Amino acid sequence: MKPAMAFAALFISACAGSTGGPSAAVDSCAVARPDFGVATAAERDLFAYDVDAPLNLQKSVESTNNGVEVSAISFSSPAGGSVTGLLFDPVTRSSLRPGIVLMHGMPGSARSTASGAQLLAEHGAVVIAIDAPFARRGGPPVRFSTEDRAEQIQLIKDLQRAVDVLRARANVDDERIAYHGVSYGGAMGALFVGIERRIAAAVLVVGDGGLVSHFTGPEDVNLMASLSCATRVDWFRAMTPIEPIRFIAHASPTALLLQSGRLDDLVPAADAQALQTAAPQPKTVRWYDAGHGLDQQALFDRLDWLHEKVGLDARQ
Repeated sequence: MKPAMAFAALFISACAGSTGGPSAAVDSCAVARPDFGVATAAERDLFAYDVDAPLNLQKSVESTNNGVEVSAISFSSPAGGSVTGLLFDPVTRSSLRPGIVLMHGMPGSARSTASGAQLLAEHGAVVIAIDAPFARRGGPPVRFSTEDRAEQIQLIKDLQRAVDVLRARANVDDERIAYHGVSYGGAMGALFVGIERRIAAAVLVVGDGGLVSHFTGPEDVNLMASLSCATRVDWFRAMTPIEPIRFIAHASPTALLLQSGRLDDLVPAADAQALQTAAPQPKTVRWYDAGHGLDQQALFDRLDWLHEKVGLDARQ
């Protein structure tokens, strides 16, 4: 039996034996995190989309700072509706530039990454930062329903469309496109690199294995216990097959940089190590004596690594 199916089966069996009381329901659903395994071709096909569909890109310039033009953008999502975000373009540069797809954390939005995007653009990259589906609606980012599955699949399709936006720009070198994700963006990047074949490099900052990994850690025992057995069964059945850690093995030959903090209280070291172990070569792993926000050395290391891999301007 596949790991995802076996995990769901354990939950279903546990729930069937519940006596119905609150404490009994919690105890009957207590199972270990699954061995996720590696995603199949059929599971990777869940993220297929029509690359030739019209982008319908809309762009509105908001400001220009230090040679970087900042624009609000929107483009068509393969899942319907529009993807919103920001585009940072180093307009004073005349040569072909590297492109970077930037993904925010949870909660967050494209605008919460603006300072980081500005810095990358000042170092010569054309940067596109998009809003995750949860950032384009109201309510909590995670709803512990099957809607979370639909939004995660939509996000990966939207990120692929963001690559399409970069490739459509005359000043972007198609061979020098990278991904940069922090926290939730780092975790979703593990899935993205297993799907998207057109990126040369990816930086995964303080990422873990995904939402299932995150919410089955010891720090979230009380949260999971607050959910009904049936809710957990349905959510794990929906989310385990698309857990990012199952996809990162397919990332090669994309170069990977994985950065983690030894003092991170949101992503335990064991979860960071699990993702690092699942990642294929070529990969670079860096640890820092810092919390979830890491430190200035981590920033310098990212800039230097992106300089080496995709030609970001060297630090001065």
